Amino acid sequence: MAASASVPSFVQLAAHPVRWQLLTTLSGGDHRVRELATLAGEPQNLVSYHLRVLRDGGLVTTTRSSFDGRDSYYHLDLDRCGRMLADVGAVLHPALAPTRKQPPSGAAGPVAVLFVCTGNSSRSPIAEALLRRHSDLTCSRGVEIFSGGTDPKPEMHPLAVRVLREDFGIDISGRAPRHLAAVTGRRFDAVVTLCDKARENCPEFDGDTRCIHWSIPDPAATADSDAYPTFRAVAADIDNRVRHLLPALARIPRSGPSAARASEGRNRSVPTEKRGVR
Repeated sequence: MAASASVPSFVQLAAHPVRWQLLTTLSGGDHRVRELATLAGEPQNLVSYHLRVLRDGGLVTTTRSSFDGRDSYYHLDLDRCGRMLADVGAVLHPALAPTRKQPPSGAAGPVAVLFVCTGNSSRSPIAEALLRRHSDLTCSRGVEIFSGGTDPKPEMHPLAVRVLREDFGIDISGRAPRHLAAVTGRRFDAVVTLCDKARENCPEFDGDTRCIHWSIPDPAATADSDAYPTFRAVAADIDNRVRHLLPALARIPRSGPSAARASEGRNRSVPTEKRGVR
């Protein structure tokens, strides 16, 4: 009993095979419990139990779906996982402290990423701008970044422009929201939806495209008279997610230079069919 009490908490939380599978699945994006049950091949009540253990341990959080209030999305706190894993190494031996590696430079050809939300006036352009910023800071030149909306607004939200300028030194004041139709014909290696409604209305992509969902509430929907703190919180959340996304993009296989991919009009271009409700 004394020996088990000294086991680092991350090891205790992650050691169960079902919980480890949930952690690895959530590391790629947010999911609903029934999706996790399907992916894990386990009964939903068992998955719910293990999710509760992970949530009590501080590794997983939940947000109510903004599209269907009866649903909740589970999100993995990768920063906390990183800190806890570092603690595990320190407990075992001080020489096992992790070292951060730079992502590959994309010599095999650029990876194309598309961010999608409904209005393309706040969340997805914020993500586009922040991924470009992190790509530049880490010299990860092999990333092509786009964003679009399923029902774009007439103009960028002024608080989105403000938060990028004041908190990150990025100016998007001259940018206008885009419809997804603006990128029709382009091929994407990864598509990230940032709102629950856009996830259900996003065009369907074939199996070669990695589809990722981030359940992020619309900051413009806040009822507060001063919505700027909400925009700052959302931008900070997106910045954290983008920072973790960049190394993952380097692992996505791509067949060759962007010019060659652009000349192939098949598998991963934006189609017109709509995604069914999942």
